Amino acid sequence: MKEIFRNISSIFLALMVLLSTVSWTVDKHLCMGRVMDVSFFAHADDCGMEEAMAAMGTEVGENHCCDDESFTLKGQDDLKLSWYDLELEHQAFLVAFTQSYFDLFVPVEELPVPHEKYPPPILVRDVQVLDQVFLI
Repeated sequence: MKEIFRNISSIFLALMVLLSTVSWTVDKHLCMGRVMDVSFFAHADDCGMEEAMAAMGTEVGENHCCDDESFTLKGQDDLKLSWYDLELEHQAFLVAFTQSYFDLFVPVEELPVPHEKYPPPILVRDVQVLDQVFLI
């Protein structure tokens, strides 16, 4: 089970790094306000209305109904994170967290006894015998 979880998490993290470093370009072709074609990474195909108007002999002016939209999401170029990019509080937290985490795996020779340094109470008289109360 642990191996399966490790494989799934490593694949998920690899995909996240890949998707965050790739620049995404989405290109849309609109005709009369409706989306006719959407394309990732390339130019969207047009609807053919401009060719049809040119074949009919009408001139395509500035008030034609087709429009192209595109937007680009820039990917992260610098993946190398420096220790000095973090603030002092974050550095102190990371140092304390890693130290406490590694201390969890230190082998212990014998289990600690929590009441080792405290002596038992002094019994003046045996109350159970005096009251004749015994556990059976």
